[in-house]
Amino acid sequence: MNDVLSLTKNLINRKSVTPEDAGCMELLGTLLTPLGFTVEQLNFGDTKNVWIRKGTQAPLFCFAGHTDVVPSGPAEKWDTPPFEASEKDGMLFGRGAADMKGSIAAMVVAIQQFVAQYPDHKGSIAFLITSDEEGPFINGTTKVIDTLEARNEKIDWCIVGEPSSTSLLGDVVKNGRRGSLTGDLIVKGIQGHVAYPHLARNPIHQVAPALTELAQTHWDNGNEFFPPTSFQISNINGGTGAGNVIPGELHVCFNFRFSTEVTDHELIARVIDLLDKHQLDYDIKWTFNGQPFLTSSGDLVAATVEAIKHCTGLDTLLSTAGGTSDGRFIAPTGAQVVELGPVNATIHKINECVKIDDLSKLTSVYKNILQRLLA
Repeated sequence: MNDVLSLTKNLINRKSVTPEDAGCMELLGTLLTPLGFTVEQLNFGDTKNVWIRKGTQAPLFCFAGHTDVVPSGPAEKWDTPPFEASEKDGMLFGRGAADMKGSIAAMVVAIQQFVAQYPDHKGSIAFLITSDEEGPFINGTTKVIDTLEARNEKIDWCIVGEPSSTSLLGDVVKNGRRGSLTGDLIVKGIQGHVAYPHLARNPIHQVAPALTELAQTHWDNGNEFFPPTSFQISNINGGTGAGNVIPGELHVCFNFRFSTEVTDHELIARVIDLLDKHQLDYDIKWTFNGQPFLTSSGDLVAATVEAIKHCTGLDTLLSTAGGTSDGRFIAPTGAQVVELGPVNATIHKINECVKIDDLSKLTSVYKNILQRLLA
């Protein structure tokens, strides 16, 4: 059996900054093929992906995750080298410790323990691992899902190992995520001298009332699982840098995080109507980052809640808060999807870390979920 701590360290020590994998997937394949898993590389562009499966029968249980990590930032600001796993005061430090190499290690060890105990388990078990979750997410999980769908290979239950916990391991499970839609708006004016405004057209002045209305618009009421849709302006850029020049155009970037009460098409239509109402001369480009998804109930949610209670004593909270995840590509296939992983307090930060005891607890929770669904 592979110890979860040593495997997590091995993964952290591999500098797999997006889209690099640094041999992580090869290591996973080496550990899983002796258990009867078949390894299939599904690489697209500069992104490595792997589909590792044991069995051919339904139901299909899948662990999903990513080996890529965000850059460490200035290494000198870390207490220990970011790509050299280090233990201190019961914590394991290193880039990816919580997001999400600890989860991947716990998944592998849970599988090893489960298969050893239940060699004739029901159904099939799979891993869907990408090196492009932290990056542009173009050639990662979404392309693997397209491949699986094309051959009618259906996932029934999927646990994404994103760091879902807030204060204690298992206190929060993500059973859905909001959708994400980004708008890049260019408002066109006429550049000119500030002393001669009648010869120019100031796009900042023109767009200000529209932006105020967008910010004050009530998009929906949300529902039992989702808060109301949020509109946020993230960037505004205009002007030449000179104090006596009216700018010729203004760039505004904004984002919607939206619930299942509204669609991306409805949001786009409402924004266009509002901009046109204010008689703006503009261009707009939309980037769709993912639909909202929700697994409100079912076998997977029940097994996850019960396993967390059994292994930690906690009554977990089901939540859809936070950003997006690769679950948004898996859920539309009809799969039940939840996200369960370590405490997320240090993810993407200097001195990212995970509690060493939590790695063992997470392994136990993952194994218990498998027992409830496939034993």
